Amino acid sequence: MALSLYVDTARWRAHQKSVIDQFPGLVPVCKGNGYGFGHERLADETIRFGSDTLAVGTTYEAATIKDWFSGDLLVLTPFRRGEEPVPLPDRVIRSVSSVDGVHALVGARVVIECMSSMKRHGVKEEELGLLHAAIEDVRLEGFALHLPLDRTDGSDAVEEVIGWMDRLRAARLPLHTMFVSHLRAEELARLQQQFPQTRFRARIGTRLWLGDHEATEYRGAVLDVTPVVKGDRFGYRQQKAASDGWLVVVAGGTSHGVGLEAPKALHGVMPRAKGVARAGLATVNRNLSPFVWAGKQRWFAEPPHMQVSILFVPSDAQEPRVGDELVAHLRHTTTQPDRLVDH
Repeated sequence: MALSLYVDTARWRAHQKSVIDQFPGLVPVCKGNGYGFGHERLADETIRFGSDTLAVGTTYEAATIKDWFSGDLLVLTPFRRGEEPVPLPDRVIRSVSSVDGVHALVGARVVIECMSSMKRHGVKEEELGLLHAAIEDVRLEGFALHLPLDRTDGSDAVEEVIGWMDRLRAARLPLHTMFVSHLRAEELARLQQQFPQTRFRARIGTRLWLGDHEATEYRGAVLDVTPVVKGDRFGYRQQKAASDGWLVVVAGGTSHGVGLEAPKALHGVMPRAKGVARAGLATVNRNLSPFVWAGKQRWFAEPPHMQVSILFVPSDAQEPRVGDELVAHLRHTTTQPDRLVDH
């Protein structure tokens, strides 16, 4: 009895291939919780489709994944002086976003991040002249640009990359490889056509692993079903049942990521109105669960527990049975399923 991630493997891999075909030389990204699949599984998939490089989030992730992937590992979190040293093999490439960081990585393989319109981190244009001396002591694997997903100002992602290519060229820095994120396939093709001497490598995680929503599905198994009538008290807080129905204990709690939500960027009146409505219901202990039964998302009977959730299913719905599985709409990047089932 578990919270399971079901994967339509043939469909999932067909989607992977479609992305790989659109982005030749792409660098798969495996970070965080491994997009719900786990690091080991994504390392296996990367080996299967033959990528020579796998991008990871941190040095700690690299230390784990190095035993499962024998190719190059690109650490995306930029190096900082004073960070805790983590023993890593020579095939690990460090991202670095400052001239000082490059100076501190003598002998290392590095990718230098440029400051994009994300304005998160990166070497600035006025610092490019200082890189000449710094890169003499490292093994430069290329430059990188991490680009925004949305461009509400109408700017063009390709033009932003071209701008940086021109700056790097004007500074007489090598342009053999440019790592980019969040470009469309046609945008990457335009760049490759304009700069045939440069190898553009797209770093892709979400689109590669989660781009086909129909290929994966979370399901929580029913562990227990208890009938209640209106007014019965139940749970840690001894709340009253609002009507007749069943208390349904289902696999999947806070340790799996159930009931946990990351902040979302809401656009438009309707999404904001729904957000306000959800917040209002939460103040009266009404919280909608991610679990679906008989075609409807069901309410939590009480806040989710560590490893299970208790739902209230009213008597006008079909009675769940122990062993049934409820589909759960969960965010892949915050979910830790008990098991992964290929089918």
